[in-house]
Amino acid sequence: MYLHLGQDTVVRTSEIIGIFDMDNATVSKATRQFLAQAEKRGEVINVTGDLPKTFVVCRDKRGKVRVYISQISSATLRKRTGFIDQIANI
Repeated sequence: MYLHLGQDTVVRTSEIIGIFDMDNATVSKATRQFLAQAEKRGEVINVTGDLPKTFVVCRDKRGKVRVYISQISSATLRKRTGFIDQIANI
């Protein structure tokens, strides 16, 4: 299954490590450092033309990490993945 992140960008749901709200997650110094290091390594892909709301951390089959910055809210992205439905059925 795929998840649309905005601006014609989709990722495989099996590659998603986490979906994070930009406002809440970036309060932590560790998260800010993670994002800064990912930016330096060229792992950040900005797929938003507006104010960023979410970042999605992915790892492909080869182990390459990508951080996508999206304008779509984390709640909407989580609903689209079906992760909430999967958890409810456990």
